[in-house]
Order: sequence, then C-alpha cells, then structure tokens
Amino acid sequence: MSEVEIHAVETELDPPFLVSGAQTQTAPYVFNSPHSGMVYPRSFIEASRLTHRALRKSEDAYVNELFGDVTALGAVLMQAHFPRAYLDVNREPYELDPVLIQGKMPDYANTHSVRVIGGLGTIARMVNDQEEIYREPMQLEAALTRIRLLYDPYHAALSEALQQTQRQFGFSCLIDCHSMPSQPHGSGYQPKVDFVLGDRHGTSCAQTMVRFVEATLKAWGFTVALNKPYAGGYITERYGRPKLGAHALQIEINRALYMDENSLVKRGSFEVIRAKLTLLAQRLIQNADEILLQVRRAAE
Repeated sequence: MSEVEIHAVETELDPPFLVSGAQTQTAPYVFNSPHSGMVYPRSFIEASRLTHRALRKSEDAYVNELFGDVTALGAVLMQAHFPRAYLDVNREPYELDPVLIQGKMPDYANTHSVRVIGGLGTIARMVNDQEEIYREPMQLEAALTRIRLLYDPYHAALSEALQQTQRQFGFSCLIDCHSMPSQPHGSGYQPKVDFVLGDRHGTSCAQTMVRFVEATLKAWGFTVALNKPYAGGYITERYGRPKLGAHALQIEINRALYMDENSLVKRGSFEVIRAKLTLLAQRLIQNADEILLQVRRAAE
C-alpha cells in the first residue's frame, strides 16, 4: 500500500504545498491555509465509499484565495494542495485512529485523543462527524507514508518560514486561516457569528493583536466570537509562543459569507470578503509597529 501512496504524492501532489512571498517578504506575517487543498488523489477517491463532493465537505474551500493577496503586501502565504480528508496537518503528527488503521501502533502514536475518538485524527476516518470515508481499513504503513511524505515536509516548511521571519524581524506572527460551516454537525452549537478568533484561550498570541483583529472586523459590521467553538488547533498550539516572540492566531470564516455550502460555488459576495480580508492584512502590517511595541512591552 505504501507504493500507492508514494505514487499518488509523486504524480498527483507535486508539489504538495506552496510557499509564496518568502523572497519578497517585508512584513512579519505568515498566513497559512492548511485545509484548502483541492487535489484528491485518484487512489484515495477509489478507496473511499463517498463521492468526491461528499469528501469536499470538510474542505476549507477557497480560503487560500481569500487570503491570496497578502503576498503583494509583503507577507508570506503557505497553502496545502492535498485535502485535509487525505491528511490533516492541523493535528499532532501521529494522532492515529485504531478503528481505521490496521497494524500494531507505534509507542509514540496518540490513539486516544478527543479528535481521534471523533474520527478526525491525522488520517481522518470521518467527514463532518457523520460519514465514514473508507471502504476498508488502512494499513499502518500507508498511513505512515502519508505522514512522512506530506506532514513532515509541510511542518518543516512552515517552521522554516516562521524562523526566517523571526530572524528578519525579531518576532513572527502566524495567521492560521480556516473556514467553518454555518451549522456545524453534532456540535450542539449554532454559530451566529461571521468570524471566530482562536488564540488557545489567551496563550498563543499577544492580546493586542487579537483585540486589533476583533475591533477591525466589528467596525466593518461583522460579528466576532473568541475561542468558541474554535480555540485554535495543533498549529496554533505548536507555533504560538508569545514569550518567545512567536505569535499564532487562528481565524475561522463562516462559509455562508462567501460560498454556497451545498454546491461549493462562490457567492457574489466572495470578492467583497476577499477585499475585506486583504484590507485586514494590510492594516495588520501597517500597524505592526504599534501592535508589536505593545507586544514587546507585555513581554518585558
């Protein structure tokens, strides 16, 4: 099975992700879109009991496009080409699901996390907490191959982008970009907000930056929630180290703002939302000195 995974990556996912703007970076921001990948390997679709459309339900469709202009502002943009249903880089590297994956799990595997139990580990078993993805269990070797060929290089590249940013500016700001369903399945929570900002409950990002983003969005008439129901995932937790000058903020965008959630077709409002997010990035960059001066003071 590992040969199938290797073939899929080498022929259909080459390159598996894209980092743009690193050579022209003039701002201490790295924007990351880990869940907007739209390249579904043929072997993956064949192994799935779901249709291509059903698999796309977990995709943060078009988020990479919504933030696509940030490189022209001097920031870095990283985006996955592979979908989160195939491999989720916003998980620990080895959140492995024993219900899905056959074989003796390595000692370092986390098989009991809340995400694994819900079928949403590094290799997802479920889409939207409702639908099983695979026809048959997966061999452990195949899962480890995906992690080696996709997960490890992705995080190595993201780490390098953030480290280079910190070397150049003395600090780094990661904006982790996601979208959320307007009515999430099984959560019991019906968000009536346009954006959710996640900073791991105040631990991954300077509050001056969180308040700046919140105030900017609200001034434009958007509704904003903090940390509920999305406080930030593994990426925010791993890379957010405010005391070390590394800040990470997750932004969740209500999909109904810019797309039809059933057909996955962009709404007429897409360009409006894209322009607002570009302006948000521009204002973050323009006010970086003021924001980060407060960040430095808070750290002292």
